[in-house]
Amino acid sequence: MSATPQISVVVPVFNERDNIAPLVHEITAALRDVAEFEIVYVDDHSRDDTLAVLTALKSQVPELRVIQHLRQSGQSTAIRTGVKAARAPWIATLDGDGQNDPADIPKLIAQRANGDDSIKLFAGWRVNRRDSGSKRWASKWANAIRARMLRDDTPDTGCGIKLFERAAFLDLPYFDHMHRYLPALMQRAGWKTVSVPVNHRPRSTGVSKYNNLNRALVGINDLRGVSWLIRRNKITGTREV
Repeated sequence: MSATPQISVVVPVFNERDNIAPLVHEITAALRDVAEFEIVYVDDHSRDDTLAVLTALKSQVPELRVIQHLRQSGQSTAIRTGVKAARAPWIATLDGDGQNDPADIPKLIAQRANGDDSIKLFAGWRVNRRDSGSKRWASKWANAIRARMLRDDTPDTGCGIKLFERAAFLDLPYFDHMHRYLPALMQRAGWKTVSVPVNHRPRSTGVSKYNNLNRALVGINDLRGVSWLIRRNKITGTREV
């Protein structure tokens, strides 16, 4: 494994034992000739043998690092744990269920190479979602409300595949479920964000950890909180003299 990876791929997982090996091998295949990389899996205290599968896989994949939460803490905390542990200046994130396509990571990297330095987040945009009709409808409704309240000009904030600067992320206010509002939070900090069309795949094994009701109930309070943060924000330009 390189001492100085250019990209750290952070993958939060909870009870995803059957999706781990295929996804890890897809990540390595996508990035092997693109950039020096590491893969940081964060096991959010799974109840199945996710941790054992990850530990065994380390002998086959030298780029793989594994961190375990000692108690279940949620996806946002798992992402932040991985970002804090990451050694690269730029972070790519993927959901651990295999619905995000690692082959899209080089596309995001290419967008960064061609973008200006003020863009700190390249967010995946699932233009052809492979979820149930009820889930797509709920997401469309939630995105419309979020866009109206936050004006973040982002068509899909729920997509797990993203590329962002590590330092910019760690400077954002941290709270549970913050990963759903990264474009708005980055823009609040004075940075630009770009949405990039990406592939989306049906879940092949395991079950979703969310349902439409709990997403909606949590989302209402989160939207109010993020909206308050935006209203109370002050961005001050600085220069060293």
